[in-house]
Amino acid sequence: MAVTGWRGVGHDLVAAVDPTIEALLADPASRRVALLLDGLAAELRASSPVARMARVPARRWGDLWTRAMLLTWQGGGTAGAGEPVSGRLLPLGVDVHEHPTAVQFQVHGVLESGGAGRLVRASVTAGKVDTIVGPAVWGLLDSHPVLLAALAERRAVEIDGMTLLPGGDLLWAEDAAEAGEPADPFATARLRLDDATAPPVPPLERHPVRIAEPVLLEGYRIDGPDLVLDGHRLRIETGNLPGCGPLTPALVAASTACVGLVRWDAGGWSLRPLAVQATVKRKPVAAHGGDWALGPTDPKIVKAQAKAGDAVAVLRERAGRLLRR
Repeated sequence: MAVTGWRGVGHDLVAAVDPTIEALLADPASRRVALLLDGLAAELRASSPVARMARVPARRWGDLWTRAMLLTWQGGGTAGAGEPVSGRLLPLGVDVHEHPTAVQFQVHGVLESGGAGRLVRASVTAGKVDTIVGPAVWGLLDSHPVLLAALAERRAVEIDGMTLLPGGDLLWAEDAAEAGEPADPFATARLRLDDATAPPVPPLERHPVRIAEPVLLEGYRIDGPDLVLDGHRLRIETGNLPGCGPLTPALVAASTACVGLVRWDAGGWSLRPLAVQATVKRKPVAAHGGDWALGPTDPKIVKAQAKAGDAVAVLRERAGRLLRR
């Protein structure tokens, strides 16, 4: 691609990267760069031949290509040695990053350790196919019961000796985690978010797309696509609400309080909701992105899922048949 340029990309060039991606996927240490390259290749394949495109997303593709190069230079991992930490993790919400071939659940929270509070992120990633969508994606994390229970039941997590990287990434390990007492994310945000220490950003991570600052907003009003607070407008990312949870644009529009991530995208600031409090039919309602981690609670969704069947279980059963042959 460096030689041909974006306009020179076609099906033959994209197909040539498949063996490289397969080799990277087979190496657990290279899984991060493999998923990134797989996503970039999928976008290029869907857009081929690029020469026929009216407008090339050069900025996005350039960022993805450069990021993959830097990860390769780093050996596919995150720079900086981690430290073992113990304490209580208070989840604020989960940000779901979904792609046809992969999904990542990034839990933002406050880690209470040694009397101090620190902002951390714990990410869990799973490979998937494009037929696994909606609430079914939670089935990919059945090997992480503690994390799922913490999200669905809104509980704290007691951790012991889990690795924390300098940039604030908590390397999730189920054997180092135990479900704790109930912990309302809104209470955590009101009581602990102000004095929680944000981690320093590693040099190679200093890109605007990485900005995801947890905030609590109250006393605002919704005006079309914007949240208005004290005369300031902030675009709400209702188009990126995950289909695996109960958050909907209508619920966000009716909300009176929101825990979300302030992000920078397309030359402006925006808010990605993780949880909202609203009044629905004169009753207070709290909806969180991880409420369906142990299964949907909406009767309509439950009925639809029962009718469609468990996509993850079906695919695993079919894969097992192929392996037995």
